[in-house]
Amino acid sequence: MNGPIPALTIVWGALGAMAAWDFFSSLANRPAARVDGPVEVFVGETGHLTLETDREIPGLDVAVDWPRGLRPAGELDADPDKGMYLIPFSAVQRGTWEVAAVWMRWPSRLGMFEMVPKLKPQLAIGVVPDIRPVQSGEITVKVRSELYGVKENNMIGEGSEFHQLRDFVPGMDIRSIDWKQSARHRALVAKDMRAERNHHLIVCVDSGRLMREEIGGYPKIDHAINAALAIAWASAIGGDLTGFYSYDAKPRIFSPPEPGRLAFARIRSLSAQVEYASVEANHTLALAELSARTPRRSLLVFFSDFVDSTTAELLVENLSILAKRHAIVFVAIRDPETERTEDAPDTLDDVAQTVVAAQAAAERRRVMEDLARLGIMVLDCKPGTVTARVISAYLELKAREII
Repeated sequence: MNGPIPALTIVWGALGAMAAWDFFSSLANRPAARVDGPVEVFVGETGHLTLETDREIPGLDVAVDWPRGLRPAGELDADPDKGMYLIPFSAVQRGTWEVAAVWMRWPSRLGMFEMVPKLKPQLAIGVVPDIRPVQSGEITVKVRSELYGVKENNMIGEGSEFHQLRDFVPGMDIRSIDWKQSARHRALVAKDMRAERNHHLIVCVDSGRLMREEIGGYPKIDHAINAALAIAWASAIGGDLTGFYSYDAKPRIFSPPEPGRLAFARIRSLSAQVEYASVEANHTLALAELSARTPRRSLLVFFSDFVDSTTAELLVENLSILAKRHAIVFVAIRDPETERTEDAPDTLDDVAQTVVAAQAAAERRRVMEDLARLGIMVLDCKPGTVTARVISAYLELKAREII
């Protein structure tokens, strides 16, 4: 049986040899690679992991074991000549997130195999509240220009806080004359007034279940915290004392009002500790605790939301008690998707969704009107407009001296 070797055996032997050479040569020629990334990213921001290799890898694809707080945000951006590959991601939740594994995939030299090595970068990325409006100086310029004009001054002649006495001259408001001092000096003397400073402002953040709803790419609670930090900075620039309060089923964090930029740094640190709670917020307990901790009249800026009428009624009832002593701004964040559902029903399912959305919108408007009748300033904001509207409300209340 020592006849000629069948041709099929030769073919299979050649293929096996080629496969073996392809596999072992590709394995031996595997490129060196490492993964790096930013230490810190703002929530809602897009960042990049950097994959560096010692040479170009044709047909490279990358997969990442993303943690809960990070999401993929597009295609691999490659610069093969430099051996540099950028892997985009979105930061969607605050916290420190570890990227534990990155898989690379590319075809072998002859294309008979796919090489899939696993990298373990053990990379920790911190996702923190967004303070870009503070860093850019946008808030500082807005507050200083609104409160002090081009040059900083004490807003003399306006406000309710006594500044100094001065001689009365024609053209001045006769209501500014201090008659007792005028009698003592035997000449007309007027009071100069300036806007009062050192008000107490407390930022109150509801971190209950409803605030975990994702709008505009990340949860409502993070929209609220970003705006809370912005108004804390505005308050520091405006000369007021700023505090912080967060709650869900029970009170969690309370920081009493403090002056200056140190208060902002403290609030930034505390806000990063606010958790994504899965329980309902207990407004009755939380607002009773806040009332006990704030005996002095303050400006309270609430970031909260509601869905059902029972929660809304409890919220209105408790805010009505606080409104007797404090000035209150209530900030809610509405979902633009609900408005689009309300506008364009096409199918029966769309009609049903539209009816529900219309009922929810009507209930929401009713609650907002109830709050407004209590003298509470209500801001129902779309994502992306929260910070600007809260800063404008703060400046308006200071100008009207409602605090």
